[in-house]
Amino acid sequence: MNAADKNFVCEVTDPHESIIQQVSKNMVEDDRAMDLADVFKMFSDSTRLKILYALSIHEMCVCDLAELLNMGQSAISHQLRLLRTSKLVKARREKKSVFYSLDDRHVEDIIRIGYEHILEEETDHD
Repeated sequence: MNAADKNFVCEVTDPHESIIQQVSKNMVEDDRAMDLADVFKMFSDSTRLKILYALSIHEMCVCDLAELLNMGQSAISHQLRLLRTSKLVKARREKKSVFYSLDDRHVEDIIRIGYEHILEEETDHD
C-alpha cells in the first residue's frame, strides 16, 4: 500500500452503531438492489449509452440510429430490445416506422446527471 492509500484506511475497528442503525432502517432491500443493479448494467455498455443519449435528444427509428452510430440495424435492434425489456426505452409505430424514445424523465435524468459528473471531473482535474 502506498502512502496516499494509507490516508484512506480507517484506523478504527469498532463499528459506529448509531450510524449502522440509522442506515439499516432505510437500507434498500436485496431484491430491489438486484433490480437497480440490472438497470445500471444497461448503462454500462457504450453502444447502449450512445443510443440512450441520442434518444434523450430526439426520438429515432432503428435506421436513424444505425446511420448515426455507423452500425448495422440488427445490432441496433438487439440493443433496443434489451433497453425496452429493461423499461428504459419505449416504442411507437407511425405507419411503417417504429420510433423509439426514452421511457420516462428518470432515464433522461440519469444520463444528464452522469454526463454532468464526467464533465465536472474533467474540470476539476484541469
